[in-house]
Amino acid sequence: MNKLHVSARMKIREGKLEGFKQQAAEIIRQTKEKDTGTLQYDWFLSSDRTECEIREIYESSEALAEHKHNLRKPLKRLFEEFAYDHNVVVYGDPSPQLLEGARIMMPDVEIKVYSFLQGLELGREARRDLKGDMQ
Repeated sequence: MNKLHVSARMKIREGKLEGFKQQAAEIIRQTKEKDTGTLQYDWFLSSDRTECEIREIYESSEALAEHKHNLRKPLKRLFEEFAYDHNVVVYGDPSPQLLEGARIMMPDVEIKVYSFLQGLELGREARRDLKGDMQ
């Protein structure tokens, strides 16, 4: 599992939802333009519109580092003006350099890391066979 899956959560400051949504749109726009190794970057709002979760997938630790570098200014604005109580869960095996840099740059953010244990990994042939069995 070389890819890194990330789940980031934050709370939205009271009365700042519209500004939060505009800043999120700007961050997503810049991600599309600048990042080369971001595979997924989807933002979700809670039903009461007070929290946000971002589901992210990166090709590698280097791709996640590139993303953070590319988005440092708009993310800084997001947390200064619109969001707080940020925490991050990383699934995979991030490089020690990535974790050290993240902890230095975001000292107030809780970062948890889960390494892959096991799962359902179907190859292309197995998926094709499974589809054939279902039809």
